[in-house]
Amino acid sequence: MAPVDYTGSVVRYTQNRKWSSSDPLPAAACSDNPFAAQFVHSCTNYRARASSINRVLWTPSGRRLITGSQNGEFTLWNGHSFNRELRIQAHDHAIRSMAWSFDDEDWISGDDGGTIRYWKSNMNNVLVNESAHHESVRDLSFCRSNLKFCSCSDDTTVKIWDFGRCQQEQTLTGHGWNVKSVDWHPTNSLIASGGKDSVVKLWDARSRRELCSFYDHKNWVHSVKWNPNGNWLLTASKDHVIKLYDLRAMKELKSFRGHQNQVTALAWHPLFEDYFVSGSSDGSIFHWLVGHVTPQVEIPNAHTNSYNNSVWDLQWHPIGHMICSGSNDRTTKFWCRTGDKSKISQNQSIGNQNSAFARHMNSNFPFPFPFHGPPTIATRDQGTIGSGGVGTIIPGVGIAV
Repeated sequence: MAPVDYTGSVVRYTQNRKWSSSDPLPAAACSDNPFAAQFVHSCTNYRARASSINRVLWTPSGRRLITGSQNGEFTLWNGHSFNRELRIQAHDHAIRSMAWSFDDEDWISGDDGGTIRYWKSNMNNVLVNESAHHESVRDLSFCRSNLKFCSCSDDTTVKIWDFGRCQQEQTLTGHGWNVKSVDWHPTNSLIASGGKDSVVKLWDARSRRELCSFYDHKNWVHSVKWNPNGNWLLTASKDHVIKLYDLRAMKELKSFRGHQNQVTALAWHPLFEDYFVSGSSDGSIFHWLVGHVTPQVEIPNAHTNSYNNSVWDLQWHPIGHMICSGSNDRTTKFWCRTGDKSKISQNQSIGNQNSAFARHMNSNFPFPFPFHGPPTIATRDQGTIGSGGVGTIIPGVGIAV
């Protein structure tokens, strides 16, 4: 009997369901350890032209994963068996950026030659804009309405495009060097960007005005990511530091230090608003919680290579039980939760040592894992932010827009 592929239905149900204390997720996903730090599988294109994986992108259904490589190829991997299903020569230059539209029907990609390509969900290329930028297209991001998207480039500009007409609408200038990352706010006409000039900028997409600049980083800004709650902006830099900004206060909320090398990738969890993952140029992957100053899980050798271990991209599966990483070591790796609590080190525990999600009991944010009795709030010595001693509540947790 052929197996039934239920992934698409599970993803759609998880995204649209009303929260209940009796959660229907698999038992392994409802364990006491929610951190996706268990290695599952490594995928490599074994061929003479195998090259670094610059981008990874889950399909909206979660059934497959698309990787973009240095040699301009897309590879389609099965999300269940991790077998390669398709490989195509998509770009003439190294692929640097990929993004799905929110209607799950279309997606776009950019390369080192300044080209942006438009794709359908069946991997058909429907349009090519070869002069989108003068230099490498480093990042792409859609607005929630799908009517527009933004791009950033090594030509120091951020551009806003009309997706339906495939036309450029605005060019935002102000960065003094290459722009490495861009992200459109989840609800507002607000764009965040960061680049080699060590500056993080906020832009009004309607008026084309620069609203604010943050100069807190001491080196290149590799990545900027909005939290789905719309209140927090996370930034990663070559100075080994991750910074969290609060949009309501327009200032830095917290710095996260732990990486021994430049931080190259970030990814917020799709369900837990205070849980994020970071990747470094030394091949390490760290799992963090807002409210804790130390990483909850450290994977020091997630990717290994004799020359360069850089983790270029991280992306969560749509329902958050698994994360994928793409690296300069030419591999794509999958990581999931572990159901065996005995395998989790003391630093990774979310019991009395690190009450990872204790603050959720005071919030209205949907909590997909069942609680059994009141959890213990971690103290400052156990990693909680704030000077109040015990259980300092971080602004933004549970306040989703």
